[in-house]
Parts: sequence; C-alpha cells; structure tokens
Amino acid sequence: MIELVIEQRRRDLGSFEVGRVLPFARHRMVGPYIFFDRMGPKDLAPGLPREADVRPHPHIGLSTITYLFAGEIMHRDSLGSEQPIQPGEVN
Repeated sequence: MIELVIEQRRRDLGSFEVGRVLPFARHRMVGPYIFFDRMGPKDLAPGLPREADVRPHPHIGLSTITYLFAGEIMHRDSLGSEQPIQPGEVN
C-alpha cells in the first residue's frame, strides 16, 4: 500500500531548476542530506559560459550520483575534475 506520494517542488540551482522530491519534512527517516532531483528535459547550448553553471556549493564528504536517461552533461567540481556523463552512466 502506498502511504505517501511526494510531489516535486521546484528548486533553482543557478542556471536551471530541478524538481526536488527529497529531502521531505514529513519523511525524515531518509535523512537531510539525501537529494532526489529531476532535471529536464532541458536543452543547454554547448559552450555555455561558466556563470551558467550550478552555483558554488559545499561538498561535505557526501557521495553523489548523477544518472542520465538521455542527453549528455559535463560534470565539473571544485577540485578541477571534469567528466562527461552520458545515458546509462553513473557519476
């Protein structure tokens, strides 16, 4: 039986919005540092300037997973790592 359906809430990450499902106040057992976001579909032009990126944010020892169903996105982090992510791959 389904106990709760959580509707996504729009959250601005800088140059785009995501639909955020987690964290959710009425479902705290999951934890405050687990985010489940849906982005897209969205067409981003190649070669966007750096200011079109996700705003700076802290990384506090958390593990993140990015999974794409379609398209491609370049993941960059504050350590200078760059990795393209394509459908079916996990970053």
